[in-house]
Parts: sequence; C-alpha cells; structure tokens
Amino acid sequence: MRGKIASAEGRPKMTEKPVEVGKRIRELREEKGMGLQDLAAKTGYSSALLSQFENHLISPPLGALIKLAGALEVEVSDFLGNAKDEPFTLIRHDERKVVSRVASRTGVNLGYTYESLGFGMRERGMEPFIVTLEPVALKEKHLSTHEGEEFLFVLEGRMLVRLGDHTDTLEPGDSIYFRCTTPHHVTCEGKKSARILAVILTGKQGEK
Repeated sequence: MRGKIASAEGRPKMTEKPVEVGKRIRELREEKGMGLQDLAAKTGYSSALLSQFENHLISPPLGALIKLAGALEVEVSDFLGNAKDEPFTLIRHDERKVVSRVASRTGVNLGYTYESLGFGMRERGMEPFIVTLEPVALKEKHLSTHEGEEFLFVLEGRMLVRLGDHTDTLEPGDSIYFRCTTPHHVTCEGKKSARILAVILTGKQGEK
C-alpha cells in the first residue's frame, strides 16, 4: 500500500541517499572529451568551483545544474538518473531524486535541498522541483543567471527573493515568475525552513 512512507507532517521520507551529481558531471565531461578549463570557459564558472562540484565538496545549485547541462549538451535528467523516451513520467513521493547542498567533507549546510519531480522523461521543456530552503547564515550570496524562465510558489515558510536590485519576501500562497537571465537568489526568511515548488522552463522542447 502506497503512502506509508510519509512522515507525520506529510513530507516524504526519502529511501535513497542524496544523489551525488558531481560524479555524473565528471563522467559526462570526460565523455565529451572536455577538460575542466573547457567546461569553465563554456559556463563562466571557475575550474576550482567545477572541481568542487565534481568531487562532491559542494552540490551545484539548480541554476548551475541547468547551465552545466547546456554546456555539456545533455539534459538535467542525465545528472539525476536514467530517463526514458516515454510520453509521460509518474514520480511517487518516495521516488524523488534528492540533491542536498552541503559541503560534504565538512558537513556545512549551504542552504537548501532540492528534489526532482520530472527526472524520468527525456526531452522535456520544464524542470519541476520541490526545494527546501534552510535557515542558515551564508557569508556569500551569489546571484545566479542562466537561460530560461522560472516559476516559484511558496508552500511553507517564508522566502526572501532577490531579482537584480529588487528584494521581496514571499509567504505561503505567494508566487513569482521571472526570466532567469535576471540575476537572482532565493533564501529562507526567518528561523524556520521554507518549502517551495520551483518550475524552470529550459526551452529545450521549443528548440526541437
């Protein structure tokens, strides 16, 4: 019987450890015959940061994952697991692919965990995620830019969003839609974690 894995708060208890996407980034880069400097030139990220991604010192944020997929000419699903050429994908609550943003060797929490809701289908135009924002204090808050459009809907807690020079706080039921080429950053507002639905339009489907 399905549904017994849910916690008291209704949140899923994941049956798998977080996905180490760094290993897949390295494998795909090497399959393309690219060095770290080649990938750095295509993404704008430093070779040092890419090395941290690949060695699972830091899990890449969503924007970086999408930019890396574009540079490697693959799909985000290629980082998260096997996808099929099917007309749909059904993801049960205990089947989500989880990526946690932590500095693995130091245990430092870098602010959020994201769970892929659409990893099972290839050539999709949207990337849906459930994102949990943690109340952590970060010394540096880097603004992200990448191709596509993004929709965020707050499910629980409060989210602080920065878009260029604009800053705002969103609460449960609030949403925001923006072009990802606008420098952006989201964090948890307050002392409680926040959960959001994030849907990123990558434009892949429209390019076919």
